[in-house]
Amino acid sequence: MLTIHGVYRSRASRAYWLAEELGLAFRSVPVIQARRLADPHAADAPLNTQSPAFVALNPMAQIPVIEEDGLVLTESLAITLYLAARHGGPLAAADGREEALILEWTLWAATSIEPAAVRIVQTYDAGQEETLAGKETVAQAVAALERGFSFLEGYLVENDYVLGNRFTVADLNLAEIFRYAMSEAALFDRHPRVKAWLARCQARPAFQTMMARREAEAA
Repeated sequence: MLTIHGVYRSRASRAYWLAEELGLAFRSVPVIQARRLADPHAADAPLNTQSPAFVALNPMAQIPVIEEDGLVLTESLAITLYLAARHGGPLAAADGREEALILEWTLWAATSIEPAAVRIVQTYDAGQEETLAGKETVAQAVAALERGFSFLEGYLVENDYVLGNRFTVADLNLAEIFRYAMSEAALFDRHPRVKAWLARCQARPAFQTMMARREAEAA
């Protein structure tokens, strides 16, 4: 059975969403980020990314991690690509061309969108969005995102999803990255096709299930 180590309020959400899409039975092992604890090494600390048992599994001390049939994977996007490829179905590549496109879109989002989008999330998580420095950080991140948003906006003129008219693991990967910027409503309003595409992705029952479990977790 597939085991997913991590909490829903982390990049593990990508693995949980995909497992739901594929209808996979899985065991969830909650591992929280050590930064959320006053003392992650305390005797009564919950299992976290600094716990010896977890570090033995992933020396990089990051979530998510999956285990399946003796394979251990520790990068969230590698995990989603692996699960889709292994378990097949319409979310996976139909041929080598689609496999290349899925990889291209995923790497594009990870390098061109995620760094700036994460800065937005971090600013809000720190409660700094209303400070002068925080507003400047968010404004700079939004400016950095404009080109990528415009690129996807143009592509979606003739396509419902990034591989055409079929939702795939590439859309899931991108949607989870673009979600980091959702606090910036004006950015999405300037790119209505991106906004509509993300809404389509997030309307899927598997996403709704994942998000309900995420919301049920302690903040």
